[in-house]
Amino acid sequence: MLLLLLGIVILHAAALVLLFVSTIVSAWTTGSTSSSDLWNNCSTTNGGYHCDPAYTGEWIQAVQALMILSIIFSFISLFLFFCQLFTLQKGGRFFVTGVFQILASLFVMSGAVIYTVMSPDWVPATEAFGWAYILAWVAFPLALISGLIYVILRKRE
Repeated sequence: MLLLLLGIVILHAAALVLLFVSTIVSAWTTGSTSSSDLWNNCSTTNGGYHCDPAYTGEWIQAVQALMILSIIFSFISLFLFFCQLFTLQKGGRFFVTGVFQILASLFVMSGAVIYTVMSPDWVPATEAFGWAYILAWVAFPLALISGLIYVILRKRE
């Protein structure tokens, strides 16, 4: 049982780290002379590196909000797991923890879908999706799987 709990915590922590990194790093779209993320658009011009704030359209703000919500819900889920681990009765399920983690996975998926659909209007055609964008998509199934495991998991002595 201890090994199972350790594996679940490691899976949850991995998803949380991926959410943090994908939200913070400036590599949602990358090109030969520029990169864009949820917060800044950076480019190399005349030998200098210049960053402008991200476009302030509604869709990018929705992606920002959803990514931040996914981090918050995932962190709350981890906190609730440790609280329930010590207070839950024998045979009880980690249902609340699982629901928060599943919501976090749905938030990151929604943010990535919105970015996928709306970014062609905003990002030049010479740029491609970057590794931080891919990390967001990798965090989605990890968070979903850990949330489902929490819902199924029963506490034993």
